[in-house]
This record gives sequence, C-alpha cells and structure tokens, in this order.
Amino acid sequence: MECVFGLVGNGFAIVVADTSAVHSILVHKSNEDKIMLLDSHKLVAASGEPGDRVQFTEYIQKNVALYQFRNGIPLTTAAAANFTRGELATALRKNPYSVNILLAGYDKETGPSLYYIDYIATLHKLEKGAFGYGSYFSLSMMDRHYHSGMSVEEAIDLVDKCIVEIRSRLVVAPPNFVIKIVDKDGAREYAWRQSVQDTPVPSA
Repeated sequence: MECVFGLVGNGFAIVVADTSAVHSILVHKSNEDKIMLLDSHKLVAASGEPGDRVQFTEYIQKNVALYQFRNGIPLTTAAAANFTRGELATALRKNPYSVNILLAGYDKETGPSLYYIDYIATLHKLEKGAFGYGSYFSLSMMDRHYHSGMSVEEAIDLVDKCIVEIRSRLVVAPPNFVIKIVDKDGAREYAWRQSVQDTPVPSA
C-alpha cells in the first residue's frame, strides 16, 4: 500500500514517500524513511519489498560514493539514474529486485531532474511521477494542478493536496509522509506530514 511521488519545480525537485512499514495485515512501524540521500545533491525514493528496497538502495548509494572516491567527481543525476537502471536490468534475469525508484537530483549545468525507474528496469525522465496505490490519486491531482516552473510554496501546496486525497480516498491509506527537497543548496528533509505517532513501548 505504498505511496511514493515526486515533481520538478523552478530550481528544485521534491520527492514524497509514506513512512509505513507493513507486512500482510500488520503495520510494524509508521516512521520508516523510504527516501535515501544518495549523495549531497541526489535523493532516491523507493517502494517495493522492504528487503529489496533497503538492500538495493544501499548498494546504489555505496557505488555512487565509490565512483566519487575513485574519480574525484560525483556522478550526474542522469548518470546515477542510468547506473541504477543498469543494475536493475542485470539483476532482472538472475535475482530480480522488487523495487521501484524515483531518483531526484540537482546538477549545476542542467538544474533539477526527476527519473522514474521501475522494477523491470524502465527508465524515464519526468516532470512528475508516482508509484504505489497512492499513484492513482497523486497522479490525477498532479495532472490537474501541476505546471512547469512551480515555486516551492506551490509545490508543497500540491503535495499536501495529494496527501489529503490519498488519506481520504485510499481504503488502506498510510497515515504519515516524509517530504524531501533537492536544489542548488543540496538534498535535505523538508517536512513530515503525520497523523499517527508511534508510541514508545515502556521498558519492563
């Protein structure tokens, strides 16, 4: 029941993900961060099987860091997206990963960008994209309200509209979402949208 979506605005890209860790009919936790910092100017929002999601995103993160150590320059967002797509394609006929990715980044030369990479290694550069059951609602909201060159305030307002729509329309909607942004100043957490708090278990 995962919900991951993102969009590109004027000088920035935003990615949003639900924070529910779910197995079968159980919610194990509601503060699982599914958006990984790939490097200083890249974000990876992933959905899919929890083991595949964590293992594959960490594998990509470490290889992007290794490239920078070896060569002294970071991969561009397009290069990181193509590397990610290549690794998924290689694994596809061996031990496939059940993971879908939105990769957002900012490059000095080309500005912000957003890449859609699904579990069968399809790669597309998009202005807006989504994965999961929440995509049925977030994509329709973005089709209606998105326009190129959005300001941060407009984009966050659209993100909030998508979250409200998911919560009100999806029968098994996740309660909490994390919002992260990447721009010329780097990739960082922007905000959380929480309607449920995890209660700490008292020690015996």
